Amino acid sequence: MTQVTIYRDRKGAFTGFRCEGHSGYAVAGEDIVCAGISTLVINTVNAIEALTATDMNADADELSGLIAVHFPSGCDPQAKLLVDAMILGLQGIQANYGKRFLAFDFKEV
Repeated sequence: MTQVTIYRDRKGAFTGFRCEGHSGYAVAGEDIVCAGISTLVINTVNAIEALTATDMNADADELSGLIAVHFPSGCDPQAKLLVDAMILGLQGIQANYGKRFLAFDFKEV
């Protein structure tokens, strides 16, 4: 199962997100759920880096499927929109394929 956690501060502003694990929907190389999740998350990281002024720290580990992002100074409005779009896409995947393959939650930090 892939676990996605979105971190927010007390005011609801994004402070980062973490995606880890493999969905287990199908074997490696044929897992469309894992591919969809990875595409959304990686594209969001790349878009934030290329299209916004938001400072971020990102770590990844291909073996465990980890992508962890932290916004040390918070998100600008463009980065917030990109994270909102990622969340919308992930919620769509979860709605179509179920919580068995994608667990999704928000945590206040």
